[in-house]
Amino acid sequence: MKKLKIILLFSLTIYIIIITSKEIYFTKYSNETEIIGIVTKVNNYDNYSKIEIKGKEKILCTYNENIEIELGSKIRVIGKLKEPNINTNFNLFNYKKYLLSKKIKWIFEIDEYEIINDRIAIKYKIKNYIVKRINKSKNKTYLKLFILGDNELEDSIKINYQLLGISHLFAISGMHISLLTNILMFILNKIIKDKKKNIILISLFLLFYMFLTNYSPSILRAGFLFIFINIKKIFKFKISNEEILIVILSILLLYNPYYIYNLGFVFSFVISYFLIKYNYLLNNKNYLIGIFMTSLVSYIVSIPIAINNFNQINIMSIIYNCIFVPYVSIIVFPLSLVSFIFPFFDNIFTLIIYLLELVCNICSDCNLIIILPKMSVFLIMFYYVFIVSLLNNFKIIKLLLLIIVLIIYSNIKYFNNYPIVTMFDVGQGDSVLLELPYNKNVLIDTGGIVNYYGEDKHNIGKNILISSFKSKGIKKIDYLIITHGDYDHMGEAEYIINNFKIKNVVFNCGKFNNLEKNLIKNLDKKKIPYYSCIKGLNIDDNKLYFFNNNDYGNENDNSSVIYIELNNHKFLFMGDAGVEVEEDLIEKYNLQDIDVLKVGHHGSRTSSSQNFIDKMDPKYSLISVGENNKFGHPNENVLDNLEDSKIYRTDQDGSIMFKIKNNKLKIETCNP
Repeated sequence: MKKLKIILLFSLTIYIIIITSKEIYFTKYSNETEIIGIVTKVNNYDNYSKIEIKGKEKILCTYNENIEIELGSKIRVIGKLKEPNINTNFNLFNYKKYLLSKKIKWIFEIDEYEIINDRIAIKYKIKNYIVKRINKSKNKTYLKLFILGDNELEDSIKINYQLLGISHLFAISGMHISLLTNILMFILNKIIKDKKKNIILISLFLLFYMFLTNYSPSILRAGFLFIFINIKKIFKFKISNEEILIVILSILLLYNPYYIYNLGFVFSFVISYFLIKYNYLLNNKNYLIGIFMTSLVSYIVSIPIAINNFNQINIMSIIYNCIFVPYVSIIVFPLSLVSFIFPFFDNIFTLIIYLLELVCNICSDCNLIIILPKMSVFLIMFYYVFIVSLLNNFKIIKLLLLIIVLIIYSNIKYFNNYPIVTMFDVGQGDSVLLELPYNKNVLIDTGGIVNYYGEDKHNIGKNILISSFKSKGIKKIDYLIITHGDYDHMGEAEYIINNFKIKNVVFNCGKFNNLEKNLIKNLDKKKIPYYSCIKGLNIDDNKLYFFNNNDYGNENDNSSVIYIELNNHKFLFMGDAGVEVEEDLIEKYNLQDIDVLKVGHHGSRTSSSQNFIDKMDPKYSLISVGENNKFGHPNENVLDNLEDSKIYRTDQDGSIMFKIKNNKLKIETCNP
């Protein structure tokens, strides 16, 4: 029997690897311009909407206005299908795989729509009634969260919960289902004395509740676990709760292998497995000790998941869970149900939520955050082998060893002795990271998009640059170099210095524009040293040369031109410098045989003249450019000039990384 289990689990693992690595997905759509389906979810934002509809398969639709439509309505949408974006920067969130975890292959951009049938199924009528009732509440955000599983909390509140390590309390899961089923069981036992009938009724309710919450993976896990455990009790099957959980996991992954990209799914199953397997460690007559042990086990088994998704852990999370788990489970969640049923409790619920957010704001200033680099599959496997050993024979010395190893791992960058150069994909802008040996880091430009769409203006600074730094284990930038004052090169600089440790800032030659002046005010406030029009930087055994020290009277030509040799490989970063600067560089410096050239001005016709390219003779040329940009970059003539060079473009290749190890240049792109 044990051999059979191993064979089945191994086969399931191979199946998941094949399906997800090859991105195999059998879709019923291809290039349709018209789709008919049932509306299953609607989210309205400031200036656009997202609508999920179920036609031949589930589709995510976007519309550039708000849509008022009832769930369950039949709708015809006209527009175009497109595939979701993948992550074009290393180690970051993959939106395409996230949507696949929800069984969504396509995004449909709506040009126009029509409601063709307003006859709504009874299950949707019930859900619409619940939504309307919730929307009347002053606390509709939390009621939607706790009753329907829709997390529409403000970003600042979400970040606080995530920072404290308690965001799992605000995703409906085992704790909520357990409390809900216990309440229902208590009520039904008073009405119906037959326990089997009560279990059947609660199971039917849970199946309907899965629909209400849009079949959230964590709800599927908690709901099916309740149903299967009670079936086991009724029919007295000889199967452990741990084995039941594995069966549920296998069924869900056979249904949709892409669930492994759903954070709620992974957290839910990993934590549940260890809590079930080591339940004897958690059972304690002292409630507080029980809560602490549950928090401790949940915390240590979820560390790799937290690292690979958030790039950091908060040591204080164990304590915060001991505070907030009882508060949310005993007070907040039950009161949300009471407030929904009896709206006159709304004011009391408002006070309870106010206290919750107040304490969270206070606690958010008291954290012990450790930034850790992304863990490889091998490291994750090794980690869980150690955790199993720790929990099987729990000793403080093992726990201390785990803490020491995590601290060492968080400082792994200090042991790196080879340089890495990464050009980020920041759209129509520039940003390059130099990771020099022994944890010295230089960021050349930050990117910045003036006309942004969506909810987050600082997507580049927060979700690309800072997330990338943390995923590499980088805790500080030694030098932020602003090649010049255009927004697409320094637009995210202020956000980054406000949210990440920056030790020094370097500006180019020439007058400061308004963007630079505003940044300098912030630098003065934070007492961050800054310099301008310098000739070089010595960073240990590496030197950055700043070749352009003239004032040409315009931002682009005043760009800092930076040269560095890394393990005998020559890198030249041209900023937005044009042909006039290129000619001056040819006359003034003996530059030739450049290994890697960061092409000037995104491949514009004003840069990269034939004469300059012939002199530099680059082996590799990097062009940072936005997809389908309005400027027509890169220019065809520039591409012709670079034909003898291997060209990498962020709009086609995504982020580009050069690892220089043992004097060999290894090149990786995010879109191979």
